[in-house]
Amino acid sequence: MAESLTQSVSDPANAVDPSRRDFIHIAATAAAAGGVVAVAWPLIDQLNPAADTLALATLEYDLSKVALGQEVTISWRKQPVFIRHRTPKEIADARAADHGQLKDPETDAARVKAGKEQWLILLASCTHLGCVPTFGGGDYAGWLCPCHGSVYDTSGRIRKGPAPKNLYVPDYAFLSDTKIKIG
Repeated sequence: MAESLTQSVSDPANAVDPSRRDFIHIAATAAAAGGVVAVAWPLIDQLNPAADTLALATLEYDLSKVALGQEVTISWRKQPVFIRHRTPKEIADARAADHGQLKDPETDAARVKAGKEQWLILLASCTHLGCVPTFGGGDYAGWLCPCHGSVYDTSGRIRKGPAPKNLYVPDYAFLSDTKIKIG
């Protein structure tokens, strides 16, 4: 019996090639990894937002519809957004308050795009409890939240009341002189 064991080990026809074994292990591992990816991809891909959600992620708006001194409220991501075409007096009032006592200090220039200061785009939700402020009320000729009395100036900055922050400025860009893209 010992003779047959010695014979099979020394017989080159029965010997196993180590490089061939390594190749089989690598090929099996690669096939298993490919199977894992093939199973995992649909599960991961279904986590992406749906097409209708992506369509709501950005919004383009034609600013030529908004006259000087006028404000429109549009809906973006199911939230109201103020688009205000500010008058030169409103811009001057906002800039004059840059050095005043502000709860949430921020300059007017930081809240508008350079060269387009006449356009103010804000999320229309009070930062206190999410009410929608109305324009033209309060001591600063800006917005007034009728529910709890928060007063915002002509740049949407909190001046009085319980609101802790300024009205938020969403991410937006000018596509042309009369068109913006929000989001």
